[in-house]
Amino acid sequence: MSENTLPVSTARSNGERRNKLLIALAGVVGAAALASGAYWFAYATHFIATDNAYAAVEIAQVTPSIGGTIKEVRVTDTQSVKKGDVLVVIDPTDAQLNLVQAEADLGSAIRRVRGYVANDGGLAAQIASHDADEKRAAAQLSSAEADFVRAKIDLERREALSASGSVSGDELTRAQNSFAAARASLAMAQAATVQARANRDAAVGSRGVNKALIVNTTEETNPEVALARAKRDQAAIDLERTVVRAPVDGVVAKRQVQLGQRVQAGTQLLAVVPVQQMHVDANFKEGQLEKVRAGQPVTLSADIYGGGVTYHGTVEGFSGGSGAAFAAIPAQNATGNWIKVVQRVPVRIKLDPAELQSNPLKVGLSMTVKIDTRGNS
Repeated sequence: MSENTLPVSTARSNGERRNKLLIALAGVVGAAALASGAYWFAYATHFIATDNAYAAVEIAQVTPSIGGTIKEVRVTDTQSVKKGDVLVVIDPTDAQLNLVQAEADLGSAIRRVRGYVANDGGLAAQIASHDADEKRAAAQLSSAEADFVRAKIDLERREALSASGSVSGDELTRAQNSFAAARASLAMAQAATVQARANRDAAVGSRGVNKALIVNTTEETNPEVALARAKRDQAAIDLERTVVRAPVDGVVAKRQVQLGQRVQAGTQLLAVVPVQQMHVDANFKEGQLEKVRAGQPVTLSADIYGGGVTYHGTVEGFSGGSGAAFAAIPAQNATGNWIKVVQRVPVRIKLDPAELQSNPLKVGLSMTVKIDTRGNS
């Protein structure tokens, strides 16, 4: 009997052991699931991540403000420059000649305005002289009018007496000559009066024209001088602009300018990339951005450094639209054959300048971004 019962007991013991192991395994799986769920809900749900992110920066395009022939090119691609460093020199000959001409024009304008001021005094003296001439003409006219009246009366008297023979023919002739002379003198005096008045009016008009050029101004503020000075200053600025300097600290890129090249204002010469101001554009799916706010902390890594370098930054802002909205050929969803596609929205990440200086980035490098949405949410 014992021989028959032994296998049954052994089988029962093995089954119990297996059940215990299964229960233990189920407990471990359940605990792991609970731990995983707790981790997910308590911690992992507060983070969003994407590897659709790239380093970017506002590149400074260097263009000349004036045209000319390139005399010197002092930089090459990949060269580091500081703000104010000389990049390109344009032949200054034309600008120097323009400045000399503008300075000469300014000198002429100053002398011309001084002439207006001096002319105003001369015209005032002419008006005073014409006033005196007009008064003298008026006095001469009064005298001529009196002589005319007297000659007329004398003639009328002698004509009345000539019929009775009381006045000789010779005396009558003299009276007629005197009357004619007085009438001519009166006409001359009247003409002289009109001329004197006209001369004075002309002098007054000339002074008015001259005064309009200097009224309410000084030599410094006169419009002609101000215009000439502005042209002189512009010529001086153009001469300074023959030296093209770096607008920001950075690295030279896309150098296209060559020695001896003739360029126009606005021609792209090269670019300066301010690598110390690098940021990251992270393209998150629209469904990931519910809890993302400006100022939240971000951790980043760059493919160029692998996982050995970690950057820290903050969310700086969001793009005004999705990437598709700003595409060269945006999707037209009103055509009728519409299929919903999850959109991505660029999020700008500001990086720590000290970390950038230790581990520089280049434009367009791939980044991995993780945002902690617990901060400033």
